[in-house]
Amino acid sequence: MRKVFVDVTAMFRKDGSLVPLYFIWEDGVRYEIDKVIDSRKAASLKVGGQGIRYRCRVLGKEIHLYLEDGNRWFIEAR
Repeated sequence: MRKVFVDVTAMFRKDGSLVPLYFIWEDGVRYEIDKVIDSRKAASLKVGGQGIRYRCRVLGKEIHLYLEDGNRWFIEAR
């Protein structure tokens, strides 16, 4: 596993929550986030790092998208 930093477009809702909408993979492909299943403070035990972990569904698969240090997004990748 490796840590891949990605560009993310997210929306702040009126209740103050932050919801990621899509990310751009390292090859430039844009992936829509179909659903945010859960978000919580967590550490990535697979690649290191910690922050807010967003459990998301993208193209029918579950991924973990992390917001690290409040300003950097990364994904656990194979």
